[in-house]
Amino acid sequence: MSWAIDLRGQVGALRLALRLEAPEGSLTVIGPNGAGKTTLLRAIAGAPTALKGRIEVGGRALLDTARGVALPPHARRIGYVPQGLGLFEHLTALDNVAFGCPRGRRGLAQALSTLERFGAGELADRFPSSLSGGERQRVALARAFAPTPEAMRLDEPLSALDPALRRQTRALLVEVLGQARLPAIVVTHDARDVRALGGLVAVVEGGAVVQVGTMAQLVAAPASPFVEEFFDILSDPKARPAP
Repeated sequence: MSWAIDLRGQVGALRLALRLEAPEGSLTVIGPNGAGKTTLLRAIAGAPTALKGRIEVGGRALLDTARGVALPPHARRIGYVPQGLGLFEHLTALDNVAFGCPRGRRGLAQALSTLERFGAGELADRFPSSLSGGERQRVALARAFAPTPEAMRLDEPLSALDPALRRQTRALLVEVLGQARLPAIVVTHDARDVRALGGLVAVVEGGAVVQVGTMAQLVAAPASPFVEEFFDILSDPKARPAP
């Protein structure tokens, strides 16, 4: 399923004019702090904003202010992994994952199955405070996927992990997104995430989309100093993808 986004309006001191279309698969969003990336994710989720325009996923309108369409968050069925993961500290890993699932045994079974899919079934009875960073990350990913969402939003989902855990969890995330075949928007500040996820990359600066393309296209012809600097970590020719 594809994304079609056209949002306009004022958010604090930032004036947004975001227009973006992407085909099936993952879309990675990069940009400097304060560019509008998190505002974009909030608008997709249905958080109250002053933005006008439309958001469509797979042709289904989540928002169309011209036609008076504004689905509430629960009707949008958008999975979410926030910065910091947002686990409920007073709930076990299983209860965290089951939070958005149907109530009762069916929901718990669905949650446990998803935990096991992420290699975290043995964590079911543990509380977040007793989990390592990598374990918390797996629980957060399982919680986002367990309710069978129709699309995903991931806001710097690997930022809290050390380099070794980032590599391991990045590979898991790429695998699961590929298997699920869900439209996903992933915000990241790490060029290695962009390389691993593949697909299209959208660059947001100053509230607008300034470039869209594959990573190879962005590396070959960066539209701004930010894009050029973002991929400096991949300046080694062996690390660059073929154009």
